[in-house]
Formats: sequence, structure tokens, C-alpha cells
Amino acid sequence: MNDKTETTLSLADAAAVGMHIAVHAAAAPGRLAIDGPLGRRSYGELNGACNRLVRFLRGRGLRAGDSIALLAPNRPEFVEVIYAGLRAGFRVTPLNWHMVADEASYVVRDCEAKVLVADPRFAAVAGALATALPDAIKLAIGPGLPGFESYDDALAGESPADIADPVLGSSMLYTSGTTGRPKGVHRVHSPLELLGAILKTAELRPGEDLALNTGPLYHAAPLRLNLQLPLNGGVGVYLMDRWTPEEMLAVIAERRITHTHAVPTMFHRLLALPEAERRRHDLSSLRWVLHGAAPCPPAVKQAMIDWLGPVLYEYYAGTEGGGTFIDSHEWLQRPGSIGRPAAGCRVEVHDDQGRPLPPGQSGRIFVYTAPEKRFVYFKDPAKTAAAWDGDWFTMGDVGYADADGYFYLSGRSAETIISGGVNIYPAEIDAVLLQHPSVEDVATVGAPNDEWGEEVVAVVRLAPGTPATAGTAEALRAFCRGRIADFKVPRRVDFVDALPRMETGKIQRHVVRSRYWQGRERKI
Repeated sequence: MNDKTETTLSLADAAAVGMHIAVHAAAAPGRLAIDGPLGRRSYGELNGACNRLVRFLRGRGLRAGDSIALLAPNRPEFVEVIYAGLRAGFRVTPLNWHMVADEASYVVRDCEAKVLVADPRFAAVAGALATALPDAIKLAIGPGLPGFESYDDALAGESPADIADPVLGSSMLYTSGTTGRPKGVHRVHSPLELLGAILKTAELRPGEDLALNTGPLYHAAPLRLNLQLPLNGGVGVYLMDRWTPEEMLAVIAERRITHTHAVPTMFHRLLALPEAERRRHDLSSLRWVLHGAAPCPPAVKQAMIDWLGPVLYEYYAGTEGGGTFIDSHEWLQRPGSIGRPAAGCRVEVHDDQGRPLPPGQSGRIFVYTAPEKRFVYFKDPAKTAAAWDGDWFTMGDVGYADADGYFYLSGRSAETIISGGVNIYPAEIDAVLLQHPSVEDVATVGAPNDEWGEEVVAVVRLAPGTPATAGTAEALRAFCRGRIADFKVPRRVDFVDALPRMETGKIQRHVVRSRYWQGRERKI
């Protein structure tokens, strides 16, 4: 490639060196790439900023394989850092800005960051990270971070022309985990089979469509499926700064959003809005609503399809990878399914000895990954080895497949309640309780029981106006009877003001469960 302001790369060649944006910038430099309350970029502006940042960092000694830590909200500069890393061989780790200083400091040291890019919105944590990385290059997106150089000034003196020697880089995200410190999931070549299936259904129309990013970009699904997928396809993305159900509906209606990604907790909150609020927004532009990251209760998904039409598409994947996919039409025939393996993907259910199980039998779900595309947990060979069985990896989910090859989730192996020797999967109980109008959120866990080992406890956040009384608890238990087996019905129901959920919608069940095993239960 020549070092000039346009590129002759095809999209296929661009994918191999992280230069998708350059192709679209050459074809339509003025086309909208990024928009939102924190800034706007055309493809030409975005591409130029990426090249400027690469040149600046290379000039300061950064080389392919080196790491960048990124602490920023959903803003254009976040996107610039990600795509600069992709085209220069850098390893970019976006930081969860909900972390406290100690947690974030661990991550930046563990990922061996040589560069820290931070937003003053998170000044307290950024200051701690600067101390944790005394020798790193530190860039501030805006004023107010002592000891940091200006991001804008750093880019101002560099050329926006496409770099002559692109090298494919990566984003290394850290898992939340259920025990111990989080670990970086590292791979350069991502499995493309599932992404190919997802992209095919999106039917992107460059220059016409507009996608809406609803979640924080430090998470895998918003970053890869809600930002990179449309942006790489020539479609602009509107970045929400903070998600609310009212704001999401307003943006869809006002900007005529065609594509978005959401998580089940968002669906639940959208459906909880007054009927008049939901109906007053024109959502007819929506053609494609992708969801995954956490199991979606069938009643919630059915209600969303009833509202929006058959525009929902569901995938099964995590930071590590994935492999099943299902559209609304298939799901309506098989409610609760997470779909069949996408073309080119292999998914199986294995027993504890690693043997494939026949249809209808539950076990851990494994996904095949070719050796050249395998991930590792950064600097953690023991955890890496535990995730793999040959070329098959598991995210710890338990489920089964039916005779037609459609998969269903039962829960997670680490969350299984074992009561009297019987396995109980709490997600199944959650799905039932979420159908009750008095339940706003729920996490079912196992609490100590001297006779049975564990007992089922539903920890519930009630809808506003519902009294947290023994009568309400009994009403919820009665609601479960007849909908699930008696041994799954919660032995008791406890009420809380809030439950710990990640932005992906995943309940942090281990946090809820730990309160009981440390003797801090609250009884009705």
C-alpha cells in the first residue's frame, strides 16, 4: 500500500490488516461513521485520526504486540483507539469504568500496558492508573488529568494518510469471572463463522442505515457486534452515552435506527414502561435487533416479538467465542432455544468425561475452534487448560440439544444448586418469576441447608409499590407452583433493593450467593 490519503485495498484484504475503515473512507469520506452526544465523525475523519494515532505512538516507540489500556466512555476517541490498534498490531484493552482503582490497576499491570488513554470523567481511577504505570505514555481525552499529555495535541502533528505497513492487531477484553481476578481473553484471528451468519441477516445498506449502540464499548458484544460489525460494513453507529429505556426509544424514532443490539435486562425494562410511552414512538425503521450475552426468558422475548415484529435475532457467544444463532421465525417454533450452530460452527453437549451426549440429555456446552483461532487466557495457562478439551472450549454453560439440533440453555455449571443430590438450574426459576408483574428483577441462588446441602432461595427486587411482606413472598412461591417442578420452587423468597448485574445483562449470581454462605442472609 502506498502512504497516501486513500487506499486501494479490497474489504477482504482490509480485514486481514484491520483496515476496514480505510476502504470506506476512500469510497465515501464524508459518510457518517460515528455520532452521539459525545461527538461525531465521518469515515474520512475517523480514518485520519486512526492513522495519526498510529504514527504518534510508533514515534514514541510502540511496536506491534504492545498493549494500550483505554479508559473512556462511548465517544469517538474510543473508536479511534480501537481501530488504530487493529491496523498497527497493538493489543488494546478497554477498561470497565465501573472498576475501583485497585481492580483497574490490576488489569493495566496484567495486560502490560505501555500506553494509557483516559477520559477526565474517570479522573480518580485514571490518576491511580497513572501511578500504576509510571513509565507508560499517558494521553488525556480532554483537560483535567495532571501528568497526562493531550490526546488532541498528540494527533495534531501527524499525517492522516493511510499507513504503508498495516499489521493486524486485536482487542483483549477481560472476563468478569466468578472467582479470583479477571483474565484477558487473547486472540488475534477471531472465529468468523458466527459473525458471518450474523452479518448475513443484518443486510447492511451503507449510506442508508444507522445502527444504535446501547451498551458500554468495553464489553465484547457492544464492541464487536454493535460497533465493529456495522462500522466495518459501511454503516454509521450512534453511540448512547448512558442507556435508559426512554432514551433508546426516542433515539430509534428520531434517528430512524435500523439496527441495534440489546440484552435481556434492557428488554425487561422496555416492557415495563407504560403502554402509552412504548406506543408513542415510531419504531418501524427497526429491521434487526440482535441479542445475546445472557439468557432471555421466553416470556420476555415473546413480548418483544409481539411488540416489534419478527426482527429479533439471537446468538450464543461470549468473550471467548460462540456458535449458535436463531431468528424470530425459528424461535417462535421452538420457544426458549438459542438456535442451531451457524454454518461452519460445531457445538456439542458433553458429559463430565468429555463424551458427546445424545439429544435431550443435559451437560456442558462446548464449541469447536480451529487451532489457529484458539484463545488463551492471558498469562494464565491453568485457566486456559481448564476451558479447553482438545479443540473444544466451554464457557461453563449447561444445556441440551433437541433431535433437530436446536440448543437450549439450562444454566451455568458454576451456578448449579445441588439440593438432595439433584441439580437445579437457577435461570429456569428466574424465568418463571420474571413473568410475575410484581417482580422487577430476580436472582435465584442456593443457600446452606443442613439436611439437603442447599436450598433454593429467590432474591427479588420488587416492582415499585409492591410491599416486601411475607404475604408477597408466599404469593410468588405460589406463582411458581405448577409452572416448575415442586423441588425447584423456592423454599423462601428474600427481597432486596438492587441486584448486581453487568451491563451485558448477566446476573452476578456469585455475589448474591456469597451473602448466604457468609451468613448474611435476610429472612422474611
